[in-house]
Amino acid sequence: MSSPDAGAVVITGASSGIGKACAIAFAARGYHTLLLSRRLDDMVELDLANSKCVAVDVTDANLVRQTIQRYEANHGPIALLINNAGIMPLGKVHSQDPAEWAAVFETNALSVLHASSAVLPAMLSRGAGTIVSVSSIAGRNVYANHTAYSGSKFAVHAMMESMRREYATSGVRFSVVAPGIVDTNLLSSVSDASIVASYQQTKDRLHGGLTAENIASAIVMIHEQPDSVCIRELVIAPTPQES
Repeated sequence: MSSPDAGAVVITGASSGIGKACAIAFAARGYHTLLLSRRLDDMVELDLANSKCVAVDVTDANLVRQTIQRYEANHGPIALLINNAGIMPLGKVHSQDPAEWAAVFETNALSVLHASSAVLPAMLSRGAGTIVSVSSIAGRNVYANHTAYSGSKFAVHAMMESMRREYATSGVRFSVVAPGIVDTNLLSSVSDASIVASYQQTKDRLHGGLTAENIASAIVMIHEQPDSVCIRELVIAPTPQES
């Protein structure tokens, strides 16, 4: 069973939302953590024990790799990677800025490959480790104004399942967590006011949705399963969310 003694936890997008909740949850259980985000001050303010905070743009593959490898060299093995960094610039294809399409795929999908490829060599050599990627229920279903976002999250599901099959006998586990509506600040990346209002109405109907702490506790549960158990996918949503 995975425990703090097995190695550190790396969390991308650790400055807010689900990433921040994961950082707090794992630190409370005695894990060493490497927190990555563009917003360094927000991570430092958490003041978590046994935590190293580094300002990293997850779309920069070389910086991600160098940061993770430097941490391993100085602090020891990484037992868990949580690919959490993400943005949600919703919009309609005919009017959405194409720059948002590129940003959402670079941040939500390509960053999974950047960080996973950085931790995998050492995990494979040890025959142990866990990679959890935070996707979305929009990676299993489609919704209005979600075309680019859903595409990026469908990609996360496909990449994680492909890696899981490819490395199934290696001892490394791969899990996807697909939340429904969660009360985070993802709407801040939506530029269309009418879409923000519509999404907010749905959140209000669901009493704000899940909390970031709900998702963090689920990820702790996944990681602390016996090493012989791989929870491949966990879909978690507010009870009254229909789709």
